[in-house]
Amino acid sequence: MRVQFPHSLTGLILALALTAPANADPVEDFYKGRTVTLIAGYSAGGGFDLYSRVMANYLGKHIPGQPRIVVQNMPGAGSLRAASHIYNVAPKDGSVIALTRAPVIAPLLGSTSNAGFDVANFTWLGSGASDLTVCALLGNPKVNSMADAMQHELTLGGLGPGSDEDMYTKIMRKLLGIRARLVTGYPGGAEMVLAVERGELDGRCGWAYSSIKISRPEWIKDKKIKLLNVLALERSPELPDVPSIMEFVKVERHKQIFRFVLNAATFGRPFVAPPGIPADRTAALRKAFDDTMKDEAYLAEMKAKNLDVGPISWQNIPPLLKDFYSTPPDVVDETRSIISSD
Repeated sequence: MRVQFPHSLTGLILALALTAPANADPVEDFYKGRTVTLIAGYSAGGGFDLYSRVMANYLGKHIPGQPRIVVQNMPGAGSLRAASHIYNVAPKDGSVIALTRAPVIAPLLGSTSNAGFDVANFTWLGSGASDLTVCALLGNPKVNSMADAMQHELTLGGLGPGSDEDMYTKIMRKLLGIRARLVTGYPGGAEMVLAVERGELDGRCGWAYSSIKISRPEWIKDKKIKLLNVLALERSPELPDVPSIMEFVKVERHKQIFRFVLNAATFGRPFVAPPGIPADRTAALRKAFDDTMKDEAYLAEMKAKNLDVGPISWQNIPPLLKDFYSTPPDVVDETRSIISSD
């Protein structure tokens, strides 16, 4: 049976067909006019916070629909709080992403009993840069080298269990014999910088060198800050006169433990989204991240603000995680025992 439409209805259907977009983009439709939240798992004013804010200025321009991106600080336990939130609480629709390092090492160190996440299930977008971290002091005239740190007491700061500062301090104290007192529980790097300035802390071990360059460049220029070591497997071309921590490790078992925790730094400053995001939005976010890493205006601002750039694509993160998680269980267990100690 042939259906006859009234002429008025036929005209309306034709008009709609002619005016509808030829290639409607559901991703663009979702993001257009929307605000995307970028959770920084660190306190305001620090290097990670600034990194997040520069990223927020450009990432939205490369997402279809060009949403506005706002930064929300969520410090706590070395960004473990942010990782737990992004995995368990944040909407799984692509409207919330995060900068957090906690998903990498926390599961191996028993730090996720209350977090409840599986590192493999995060939606990894990529990493903006690999961090160059150092053990650095401003105060304490008696300690100017690692040898001094083994002879004289010093006070170091930390963010809480699972943070770089807590891990490195405890491991160096246990395996290398540095005489460090750990004052932990600071909300973020900015608060620790102020504590160093006030003399409450002598310094930090696990301090991103880029953060020092950003927050207190005069300390470097005036040679006020003392760099005891670079927390890396080898010396850094940027700091060729500063020894690698591995130069002080003599016992093979201890070398295995240090390699394990140092390899976590390879992930640098990773950006993640919740699990279960629709595939088309996941692809759009990952492409936007990659495109931002090539954005000339973004690169210029990063350079102007002394922020490191050395991106790792999301495709390269699963192999890195696989290698990291292949660490022998006995090495992981011993590391966990050291880090969980008082």
